[in-house]
Amino acid sequence: MRLGKTAVVLGGSAAGLCTAGALAPYFDEVLVLERDELPAEAEHRRGVPQSKHPHFLLNSGRRAIGALFPGFEDDLIAAGGLHLMPSMDAAYLDGEGWSARKRSAMTMIYSSRILIERVLRDKVRELPNVVIREGVAVSGLTTRDGEITGVALSDRDEHIAADFVVDAMGRGSSVGAWLAAAGWPEPEVRTLDAKVTYTSRWYDLPAPDERPGSWWWQHLVIMPTPHKGTHPDEHEFLVNFFPIEGNRVIACMGSWGLEMPRTTEAFVESARRVRAPLFAAAMDRSTPTSEVHLTRSTGNKWRRYDKLRTPPKRLAFVGDSICAFNPFYAQGISSAAGSALLLREHLARADRLDARFSTAFLAAQRKLLNVPWSLAMARDQGYACAVGTEKAGEWKRRLLSAMSGPAFRLIVGAAREDDVVDEHFAKVFNLDESLRDMMTNPRVLAGLLRYRIRAALGRHRIPFDFDARAEPPVTDYSPEGGAAKPAVTR
Repeated sequence: MRLGKTAVVLGGSAAGLCTAGALAPYFDEVLVLERDELPAEAEHRRGVPQSKHPHFLLNSGRRAIGALFPGFEDDLIAAGGLHLMPSMDAAYLDGEGWSARKRSAMTMIYSSRILIERVLRDKVRELPNVVIREGVAVSGLTTRDGEITGVALSDRDEHIAADFVVDAMGRGSSVGAWLAAAGWPEPEVRTLDAKVTYTSRWYDLPAPDERPGSWWWQHLVIMPTPHKGTHPDEHEFLVNFFPIEGNRVIACMGSWGLEMPRTTEAFVESARRVRAPLFAAAMDRSTPTSEVHLTRSTGNKWRRYDKLRTPPKRLAFVGDSICAFNPFYAQGISSAAGSALLLREHLARADRLDARFSTAFLAAQRKLLNVPWSLAMARDQGYACAVGTEKAGEWKRRLLSAMSGPAFRLIVGAAREDDVVDEHFAKVFNLDESLRDMMTNPRVLAGLLRYRIRAALGRHRIPFDFDARAEPPVTDYSPEGGAAKPAVTR
């Protein structure tokens, strides 16, 4: 059922492109207005500076994008994306040392942000009623009787009438200010900035036949140290050697509240001080292809439009324009895609775009966003450097700081040995289940307790904490036939 003639999407990044796919069945024409000139290939552009850092596409995001654009996942893999199982294809350092390899419930697709967006643009351009207008800056909204009627463009005397508008302009969206100028109250804004800074550099990998025999892994992850004593700042870094298309990787280091290297020289020096030498060794064998890229804009921010007494009609918000997360938790694209799919579901049931529609969609979106938001709060509220409306009281902060690391390691350890815990942990990581639901599941709690008892008795089924200074073990410890077996190296 068509709900109007024209829908306008403000922003042509991942959130806006997903939204265009959601709107296309319900409007005669969908206009995507993008300030940048969009590249034909997978290239960086000014409007997406975060594209220079690693991006995980979580399973919930994969499914949502696949529902909006059938064939997306196959196209992304055909373009070079890597379909991997992290528990088998990643060397993972947590706690005291390397984790064991074993098959698990979770797979992921690895690629750069720029490739994800290029494939999305290709899918959008296949839609006959969607037009992407590039080099267009929007200066405001037009309104009448409590509803949005269109948008005004900057630097030109042009107004676009619209039956529906979606804000996908990201963290810096001006839509809230435009609504306030038109008479709506400013929404409550919930914030928490844990002062995360991360820095990345791109590398070409050596050819497969030129790599050491010990390089069975494709992804390298080094988690912050659990130790509270004196140690180099770099031991507090979260480190990724993140594989992307074209035999390349993004080397990334990030931290909460610490200064990060800004120059290539400082980047290499810091890499040599992280708590596993493999990271610097892998960089040494690879060829750098970029300068160092640093990002500080990482605070969590939720504009609570759902709390407005009379939200604007014929307007929706998708992506960072309504809820932006600490990028460390890889929730942005998947959350945006989930909101776009939710919008399509509400449009499919609607017969008019009235106040009832706006209120119902915002309420459903609030429930959707609360899952990733709660995960981000559970970690970031534990840091003394965090500021914002959601900053925890000192007693709660100390409790979270003391418990979050051990609790996470308990869950990871239990997931190694218990398929049910592993399955639910994968669901939480991929935004398919809330942390609260997982931690109130009787079977999960039983699995955690059983693992804790077995650990206290020294009866681990899967070994762990292999020497962080040595190469991560290649052995596949999957409980198949009760015996571990060496994995095939590449």
